[in-house]
Amino acid sequence: MEWFKKVVFENYANFSGRARRAEYWWYTLINILIMKALYILAFIGAAAEIPVITIIAVLLLFVYSIATFIPSLAVAIRRLHDTNKSGWFLLLWLIPLLGAIIIFVFEVMDGDQGPNQYGPSPKYGNGQIPGGMNQGMPGGQQQFNPAPTGFPNPPQQ
Repeated sequence: MEWFKKVVFENYANFSGRARRAEYWWYTLINILIMKALYILAFIGAAAEIPVITIIAVLLLFVYSIATFIPSLAVAIRRLHDTNKSGWFLLLWLIPLLGAIIIFVFEVMDGDQGPNQYGPSPKYGNGQIPGGMNQGMPGGQQQFNPAPTGFPNPPQQ
């Protein structure tokens, strides 16, 4: 629920920066569950032939869909930014089936570990790359290891 509140209330229309996979997918899961609950309520009202329940559920679904359109778009763009892709890639949705598959792959990919053109990594923060390679180095620079991979470092004297 925290991710949902963070996206809806704190970053309602924030299209800049980056969003981790967890932020995007938790928001998407909660959004889908709320919409499914409203669909079920509308279906129950229609099946029981109670027009008041059906109308209220459909109106709530309509208002909820409009209210979450901008936050959904913003978190999807920030998720693409985390993989170093422009938000314009969302236009791939206009390509039937193939576009949805491509966007899904981008949303599932792990974000860039270091900073990219859209800002620092929300997962690793301050440009730190996992594994401690750049701890203590100014400006997040990586330490240089002159030994090729597979060879031991020469003994230190």
